[in-house]
Amino acid sequence: MIRVGLGSKCVGSIRASTARWGAVLTVLLAAPISGQLALTGVAHAGLDDQLTTVDGKGRTLRIQQWDTFLNGVSPLDRNRLTREWFHSGRAIYEVTGPDADSFEGTLELGYQVGYPWSLGVGLNFNYTTPNASALYGIPNPAVAGPSLAGELARAAAAQTPPNLANVNSGAEASYVQTTNLLPSAGINIDLSNGPGVQEVATSSVGVKGAKGAVAVSNAHGTVTGAAGGVLLRPYARLTSSSGDSVTTYGENWNMN
Repeated sequence: MIRVGLGSKCVGSIRASTARWGAVLTVLLAAPISGQLALTGVAHAGLDDQLTTVDGKGRTLRIQQWDTFLNGVSPLDRNRLTREWFHSGRAIYEVTGPDADSFEGTLELGYQVGYPWSLGVGLNFNYTTPNASALYGIPNPAVAGPSLAGELARAAAAQTPPNLANVNSGAEASYVQTTNLLPSAGINIDLSNGPGVQEVATSSVGVKGAKGAVAVSNAHGTVTGAAGGVLLRPYARLTSSSGDSVTTYGENWNMN
């Protein structure tokens, strides 16, 4: 059973429980936090992965993931079954070929969540991406200046909060950024005990034209109640209005 609903504020959750364990499997995606958090981990500055396909109209659809950064941190609840992280990055698309400027479709970001064992049979996912926005234009590599992931990496190495002023220069200057776009939604999915891999769309926005992007900064995620480790594989998917699609998957991020 799948249920989709809309609301103004919510966090995402994947929930599974059993009477014996009373455990909960939860994946949360919430509003970004302030820059006072000390960030650790390895950031990826620049292009991470991409894939192309030719649609039914002879156009080449290209989807890319840039500046992917999943920063695993110690969980605030101090639960050994909890994994917590912050996610920043962007998905960029480009269409070339006949009538590329008239392209319409959907640009989607999400995860594949892998876990060796879950303690329950029901999985409930609710999410919101209040800091996602649409960006139009392709970054210009010739423009000097640090990217978002580069600034996060610099801040982690220096043990200082990120300086967001640095992010507003360089390649990001080639974008035109809109206001926040995405509403919240709820999905209810039945799931048996693991091992398992669950694909979860965390943001989706309609796009028009030959070029565009979606960016997310410091989205918050947690997984609680999964027995064993948790792996996250971020993906970006471009789907045309006629149903053609292309998906690129990033590397696995270990949240142990």
